[in-house]
Amino acid sequence: MLWTIAVILLILWVLGLVSSYTLGGFIHVLLVLAIIVIIVQVIQGRRG
Repeated sequence: MLWTIAVILLILWVLGLVSSYTLGGFIHVLLVLAIIVIIVQVIQGRRG
């Protein structure tokens, strides 16, 4: 579930890089959120 969300956020970020018309700041916030989700998933995976 979290991996799916992270992949979607990364795709949205890449699309934001491709089209310079998007809300730049918002796209980069999505990237940061995606990285945080991936880190949390890795930490939870190591605990479990």
